[in-house]
Amino acid sequence: MRQIDAHQHYWHPGRGDYGWMPKDDPVLARPYGPSDLAPELAAHGIAGTVLVQAAPSVHETEYMLGIADATPHVLAVVGWVDFERPADRGELERLAGHPKFRGVRPMIQDIPDDDWMLRPDVQWGFRAVAELGLTFDALGFPRHLRNFLTILTRYPEMRAVVDHCMKPQIRDRSPEAFRHWAEGMARIAAETGAFVKFSALVTEADPDWTLDDLRPYAEHVLEVFGPDRTMWGSDWPVCRLRCEYGRWREAAEALTAGLTAAERARVFGGTAAEFYRL
Repeated sequence: MRQIDAHQHYWHPGRGDYGWMPKDDPVLARPYGPSDLAPELAAHGIAGTVLVQAAPSVHETEYMLGIADATPHVLAVVGWVDFERPADRGELERLAGHPKFRGVRPMIQDIPDDDWMLRPDVQWGFRAVAELGLTFDALGFPRHLRNFLTILTRYPEMRAVVDHCMKPQIRDRSPEAFRHWAEGMARIAAETGAFVKFSALVTEADPDWTLDDLRPYAEHVLEVFGPDRTMWGSDWPVCRLRCEYGRWREAAEALTAGLTAAERARVFGGTAAEFYRL
């Protein structure tokens, strides 16, 4: 089975819609394109990727679709529409006509109101994603777990994936933080049909992270979701805040070494291919 990176980004800060990006960050605040990632994909035998939005604008989604049109290794694009603007149902329908467009990711982690996703005026967006057969990437922090559980049970027909294991605060190191995250993830796994992205653990850990720091989180996700609902992603170039692409890939392989060959094939390609219908 072909290997797939289920979560990566390309961007150009000069476009002006990456409001979250520190303008002087030496790692993030620079352009990243297909030629930058291609050597890593080749080195690790990865046949294709899922390109995910990094700006809250339809214009960025169109920019990514343009990249996808010109880049064979980009198999799918996860974009954005404005859930606070019901008229964007039309934008969603238009984007859905592109052969590589798969779904959307509201940038919920950056919204000050933790209850935003429960607001009546944004429910049309979840309904539209489900009705159009698109995917929903759930981007948030552990504090959002309960509300995501509400949304995912409210719309059981919506194909959803939890991004970045819901960003457990690994650097916190407190038993309480781990317990809160683990219980919330277990409920989503047990009570919904959502998938999960085995990604971004390194950026939630300390700069001098070790495999042992990541292991409890990787083991828990694999236990509660299982390999059939878990997909590996690099979160490149964000992962470069902690390590290069290859080191995270090798860490992920070490953390899944106890799985069977068939299970590893699911985590490193098969699950993403099924979920995103690649």
